[in-house]
Amino acid sequence: MASPFPKSSSSPGEGRIVANLLPNGLSTLEHVSYQYPLKLISPSSKISQESVLVFLLSYGGGLVGGDQVNLSVEVRSGAKLSIVTQGHTKVFESTHPSMVTRQKLKVDIEKGAALCLLPDPVQPFESSVYEQTQIFNVAIGASLCLLDWVTHGRSARGENWSLTRWVGRNEIWASDITQRSKPRLLVRDTIILDGENRSAKLQTLQESMYNHAVVGTLVLRGPMMKKTGEFFLSEFAALPRIGARDFRSAETREREAAAPQLPIESWRAARLAQEKKCDLLWSAASVRGCVIVKFGAATVEAGRDWIGTMLLREGSVEREFGEQALMCVR
Repeated sequence: MASPFPKSSSSPGEGRIVANLLPNGLSTLEHVSYQYPLKLISPSSKISQESVLVFLLSYGGGLVGGDQVNLSVEVRSGAKLSIVTQGHTKVFESTHPSMVTRQKLKVDIEKGAALCLLPDPVQPFESSVYEQTQIFNVAIGASLCLLDWVTHGRSARGENWSLTRWVGRNEIWASDITQRSKPRLLVRDTIILDGENRSAKLQTLQESMYNHAVVGTLVLRGPMMKKTGEFFLSEFAALPRIGARDFRSAETREREAAAPQLPIESWRAARLAQEKKCDLLWSAASVRGCVIVKFGAATVEAGRDWIGTMLLREGSVEREFGEQALMCVR
């Protein structure tokens, strides 16, 4: 018996999100579609919301070896979209190194629009093979806040970067539709973690991670993220330099430590002490109009607390996208 329903035009793992701006200034979803193993959920919109929220999920709580996910996102002019997850994106083992689990994300952000992508980290299991490609076409005047991070696996099962291979690539392109010019590459950031194909002269993957349980990249671009980028750059500039010597006498250090401090100075001192305690290392740099932040921490929660504390302290993400956009880093 022939099915009365039309055949689906999409392939397994394909999805599409289109966010638009209503005349009343409220961001909304114009289109949402997905196919297994991808799942997209959006709560009902509220008048008070700063951005429209979408949960990026997968059936069964993770990606099985060989799964393919291909998601396209369009954020129309003036709209603001936040994408989060409901837990770590688990990547299950592959039975063979040639069985690659892939996720591809293609995003177009129009002029005056903004995307905040702050998901939970990817958690690759032992013997997993994973490749992730995320390409962002950002128009003039558009804004982007992107967090891409990966953990060492399941510590409860003794995993410590026990994956076979993990590849993550992020590209930021500047596009100007009005000039009909070709997009210009601003940033191409690639991380390759290979647990098998390593020279005997090199450290093992576990040794090369220097006891870090999570590593990540934060990318900031556009007018809505300008102050956030400046905040990270200024805080990085204020970090104690490696090998720097303190020539003050003990009395001078005690006297200055007891002197009243500005709130930002007190907060910074407490944060620096916490970073040292958690073996958290980070850097920030400005690259072609984007601010790139790299970080690593001894525990996943330390990394989560740090990035969440920094974003909350500066405040632009919560102000522009709402507190819902930060749920994965609280």
